[in-house]
Amino acid sequence: MPVPDQLAVTAEPLGTAGIDRRPRRALFLAGLIITVVFVNSCLFGLLAVLLQPGVDFWQGLLAVLYVGPVLAIQLLYFSRPAVRLDTRLAKAMLAVQACLAYLPTLHFEAALSSLTTLAAGSALLLFRPRTGWTVFTVFMAATTWILWTYDDTWLGAVFDSITAVFYALVVYLLTWLARLVTELHQARTELARRAVAEQRLAFARDLHDLLGLSLSAIALKGELVHRLLSKSLDRAREELAEITGIAQRTLSDVRSVARGYRELSLDKESRTAVSLLSASNVAVRVDLEQVELPVKLRTLLAKVLREGVTNVLRYTGVEHCEITVRTSEGRVALEIVHDGTAHEDVPEETAESLREVTQEVDGHGGTLNAGLDAGGRWRLHAELPVPEQAEPAEAVLAQGPGHWSRIDARNVQWTLTAVFILFGLSAMTRAFMLTDDGWYLTLIAGYLTALITLQLSYFARPNVRLRSRQSYALLFVQACLIFLPLIPLGNAWVSLPSLFAGTALLVLPPLAGWTAFAATAAGVVLIRISYGTDFLGGFYSFASILNTGLMVFGLIWLIRLVTELGETRKRLAEVAVAEERLRFARDLHDLLGMSLSAIALKSELTSRIMDIDTTRASDELLEILGLTRQALTDVRSVASGYRELSLDQESRSAQAVLVAADVQVRLEVEHEDLPATVRTVLAVVLREGVTNVLRHSKVERCEIAVRRTCDGVALDIVNDGVGNGRPAGSGKPVRVEAAGSGITNMSDRVAGLGGELTAGVEPDGRFRLRAVVPV
Repeated sequence: MPVPDQLAVTAEPLGTAGIDRRPRRALFLAGLIITVVFVNSCLFGLLAVLLQPGVDFWQGLLAVLYVGPVLAIQLLYFSRPAVRLDTRLAKAMLAVQACLAYLPTLHFEAALSSLTTLAAGSALLLFRPRTGWTVFTVFMAATTWILWTYDDTWLGAVFDSITAVFYALVVYLLTWLARLVTELHQARTELARRAVAEQRLAFARDLHDLLGLSLSAIALKGELVHRLLSKSLDRAREELAEITGIAQRTLSDVRSVARGYRELSLDKESRTAVSLLSASNVAVRVDLEQVELPVKLRTLLAKVLREGVTNVLRYTGVEHCEITVRTSEGRVALEIVHDGTAHEDVPEETAESLREVTQEVDGHGGTLNAGLDAGGRWRLHAELPVPEQAEPAEAVLAQGPGHWSRIDARNVQWTLTAVFILFGLSAMTRAFMLTDDGWYLTLIAGYLTALITLQLSYFARPNVRLRSRQSYALLFVQACLIFLPLIPLGNAWVSLPSLFAGTALLVLPPLAGWTAFAATAAGVVLIRISYGTDFLGGFYSFASILNTGLMVFGLIWLIRLVTELGETRKRLAEVAVAEERLRFARDLHDLLGMSLSAIALKSELTSRIMDIDTTRASDELLEILGLTRQALTDVRSVASGYRELSLDQESRSAQAVLVAADVQVRLEVEHEDLPATVRTVLAVVLREGVTNVLRHSKVERCEIAVRRTCDGVALDIVNDGVGNGRPAGSGKPVRVEAAGSGITNMSDRVAGLGGELTAGVEPDGRFRLRAVVPV
């Protein structure tokens, strides 16, 4: 039987491989619990009828005919997650179920009153809260009237009434939570889509604010220069210089934004820091306060941490280092302290990197200070304000899972609290039926209160880590509170052993949990028999432990699972947003990098040839305007999503740009019948490859070829410049594996189509970029 494998409930993060499997298994287990509990509760009433003296075959059959349809409606209709409960048919089914639940009173008095709890619990599922609780109250009032009319004693009526309300709330909670598990599983991508949509709007605003004005200014100045070529070369040259400056500044902004949208993990950076410092024989103490921070703030803190640790490694004699992150009064502070001694010569790149990070911190309204403190230790202290308003995507994530947020989790917690309190009151009422000794009743009330308090304050809390030493210790305390009072009370012993049975399934490993469950049920039966209970009474005790134990387990487990699935959906949405941010950063760099580089290059070229060849200068200027318009189009395309790029257009643009840079180009493109996705990826790789070529000042010749292979298509970009810092003769090209800016961004795109991208220096000294994509 595979069920025990699913009973381990932890607060540990779910891996993506388990996200799809776990809700299906959870649904199976939830259905099993619901079936056992509901069948068991109806079976109690049916046995009460069948075992009555004088009941004949036809009366027994009538009882079965009452119980069967009511139970079938509950299990096959209301408990099925796929059934919509906001329809007229659902309300009609509730009316039928209620009639069948209350009609047995005419024949069997209160014996089948447990059927009414199913209808009452279902009413809370079908209607809005105010209407649902009203209908629930009416059903429970009718049930209470039946019990008070037909029970022999008032204590028995009180006991049965409390038990009825308890079971009705359990019906509602078990069914609703099981349905919610399925709903969260089926709708878990909705939050990710909304978060990504909000992130796209943020991208569009950033692009418009940062790049739109600059590119529009280049276009306007280009038109002005074109008119000035025939009037004033000096003024035209001045305007061209401004175009060059704007293009260079905009290119720097593009790179800055692309870096800014690459989210860094503060936890990952801290682990990397510990690894690096420990490898350098530095004792490290890391204390990161776990707080929710906006993405940009987390990324900036991770950058500060990275630069700070890099700086620590440049000091001598470092033996101890402390890294702390603290939040207080709306601000977050990162501090790195060590006992090392600075070198006499501080590398320029170190000072520059710290200056850049300091400027970023200042730009976010924070402060960064680094230097010796009063104790002679080197201290880096960065402090940043935590914005009150979340970023757009994070505001969506903060809304949480749809239905789980619309029906406040606190209301469910209050309902669960009411269920356990009713459970305790039911046991206390049972105690009044067994003894009137005041000391005994005080003792029973004391340990029942302690049991319910322990259950609600610890085991029923969704965020408690159940597989821990503390949980094992408190489970032992719970067992003592349940069974130790048996010594003084004897035959008057009344307790809640099913609390221990259900909690053991949650806390202990599966085999141990089921063993404890079975041992508890068997132990209670033996205790009852030893005090004179007959076989039928022992059977009722066993069935009651099974029923209520599974209730305890099911309620707590499902609430924990719903909470965990909600957090999983949030993590899935965060992953989707992070991937979208990375995609945006890559697109921004890939699509605009070459255009802006070409604009700056052509502006300089036009300025140089203006006095020599006005016609060619005019042609180059027209190309600058064309590139500017294309860049504006690319800005819109990045904000709105991927667009299909033209491989023909990109190859012609690449040839024109390289010729303008005095590079001899040989172009050979064969791309007939290629899928649009392949053409787009090859066009982007071509654009980035040419951008890389333009960075090599010694390039004289470049070959670009797109050729069909036996099972796909290959793009080759070969140039005779110095490539990627690898010396000539270093062997065959290396496979690009790491994701980053420049050419390595393309490896992920090519790999996404099942291809491979390599880049490196060949034995003849030429640099080759090769992308092979299967078709």
